[in-house]
Formats: sequence, C-alpha cells, structure tokens
Amino acid sequence: MAAVSTGLPRWTIWVPAMAWLVLVVTYAVPGHGVLLAIAAAALGGAVFSAVHHAEVVAHRVGEPYGTLVLAVAVTVIEVALIVSVMLTSVPEKADLARDTVFAAVMIVCNGLVGICVLVGGIQHREQGFQVRGASAATAVLAALSVLTLVIPNYTSSTPGPTLSPSQLAFAGLSSLVLYGVFVFIQTVRHRDYFLPDEPDEDVHAAPPSAAVAWLSAGLLVVCLVAVVLLAKVLSPVVESAVHEAGAPPSTVGIVIAALVLLPEGLAAVRAAHSDRLQNSLNLALGSALACIGLTIPTVALVCLSTGKALLLGIDGKETVLLALTLLVSALTLGTGRTTVLQGAVHLVLFVAYLFLAIVP
Repeated sequence: MAAVSTGLPRWTIWVPAMAWLVLVVTYAVPGHGVLLAIAAAALGGAVFSAVHHAEVVAHRVGEPYGTLVLAVAVTVIEVALIVSVMLTSVPEKADLARDTVFAAVMIVCNGLVGICVLVGGIQHREQGFQVRGASAATAVLAALSVLTLVIPNYTSSTPGPTLSPSQLAFAGLSSLVLYGVFVFIQTVRHRDYFLPDEPDEDVHAAPPSAAVAWLSAGLLVVCLVAVVLLAKVLSPVVESAVHEAGAPPSTVGIVIAALVLLPEGLAAVRAAHSDRLQNSLNLALGSALACIGLTIPTVALVCLSTGKALLLGIDGKETVLLALTLLVSALTLGTGRTTVLQGAVHLVLFVAYLFLAIVP
C-alpha cells in the first residue's frame, strides 16, 4: 500500500530493503560462496533502484541540481569508505586514496564519457551540449588532477610521491575551494551554462510531489550506502581473482571504483540514449570533480590529524595517460557537438588504461 500511495514502483522500495538484508546476513556469515553470489545480485538491484530514485529527485529539483545530488551523494559515501579503510588499515594502504581518485577520473572521463557519446551518436547521429559549462568543468578537472596527482612527484620537501604537511594542507584547501566555486557557478551564478539548449521532454511531465521526492532522496542514500558496503564485501573476492590472474594489486581499486560508480554511470548512459547528453556530461564531469574535490581535502585532514602516511603522486605511465585524457577531453568538449568518433576515441583510451593497468 505504501508503494501505491507514494506513486513509486514497489520494486524501488523493497529492493533496497532486500539489499540491506543480504548485507547483514553476509556480514554475519562471511565468505559463504552462495551468499556472495546473492550479494552481487543485490548490488545490481540496489544500483537500478538508486538510478530510479535519482531520476525522481532530479525531475523534482530540475537541472543541474538533479545530477549534482547523485554525484555528491555517491562521492560522500565513497569518501567515508576510504577514510574508514585508511583508519583501520596497514601502511601498505597509503596509496588507497590516490588509486581510487585516479581510477575514478579515468573511468569517468574515458569510460563513462566514451560510452555516453558513443551510445548517443549511434542513437541520434549527432548530439549537442553547452560548451561553456563543459569547458569550465574540464578546466577545474585539469587543475585538480595535476595539483593532487602529478605535482607531488616534483616537490622536494619530502621524498617520493608525497607532500609535506603544509603542502598537503594547501592541496586539500585548494581542492575544496575550486570544487566549491565550481558548484557555485553550476548552481547559482551561471546555471544556464549547464542547461540543455532545448528543454527536455521530461519537463512537460508533472514533477513528483515534495513528499515523493523526499522519500526518493532518502531511499537514494539507502541504496548508495548499500552499494558501497556490498562492494566492500565483494572486494576480497575481487582481490583473490586479481591475485590468481597475476594482475597488479592496483587493479582492485579499478574494480571497486567501477562498482561504486555504477549508479552514476547507468544514469548517465540512459540520459545519453534519451538524447540528453547535457545531463550525461553534467553527471559524468560532476562525478570526477566531486571525487577529487571532496576526497583529497578529507583524506588530507585525516592524515594531518592522525599522522597517517599518504601517497598521492602517480607514476610516469599514469601521468602520460592522464595528460592524454585531459587533452582529448578538451578537444571533445570544445566543439559543442559529438559523434561516435569522439566516443570511440575515449573508449580506446579507457581500454588502453585497463590493459596497461593489468599488463604494466
């Protein structure tokens, strides 16, 4: 009856509940093969449910607030997971934040953007978006990426890919300031830069009531927390598979980041398929920016407070891949129109990243 009265499909209410039930049972009986398979299925259900609730909230609040809600919600929960692992882990996990952030940037900027542009190009031949908003996001992303992932390799105050306490505080503060200014531009000062040139078809549909939107917002958080915790439960299985395959340990970070980004990725691809590429780019680029802009300040504060070691600088191969990704992204997002060609280029870069991560 609750599902009928709220106007939400029944499955979007009971799937999150089932996911949490599976999560509790899995924690109570760890390592059971059948339960891990059920946990994987529950994770998929929670992802689909999260996407539905995100779309309900987005339709109520409008763009670009809707995509910002999902991007920030996922990132905040992911940051909480990273911090919890850092506080309870051994020193070998000092590179966890770096690997997660870099994997998220490459997955979003090459994998997600590539799939969205390719799907949109196949379905609609050519799609348009606001150059001003995309260029602003790309500029902030380039600055954040280089300051936090590349510069630590070239400082001389401390050895290796690390920063001194004052440098780490500066990196965290500058990341937070840049992300805060971007959100202000996106939602207040220049909101029109991030709106589609033509109104979406969904605008003509009646938006959900405030009660339904609040319910979906709550269920969205429930689903996202379940996704992150289920991904953490499944991470030992992923680590075992990676070890048996002989791949580097950093591959685990890629898999976990991909699982956490599933809700955003699915929502972005669906928007591109529906000829709403602007929404897809808002979500994709916003996710990458939130990942750096919220993760780095948080882990910097934790490390400065606890004395934990933090490795930030990426190696030479990854630096080249990051530079190539930023260059291609600037070219792709500098015209206002996309075709399958740009999507194919980004996907090739993404496959190259995955291949070189597995076969360094």
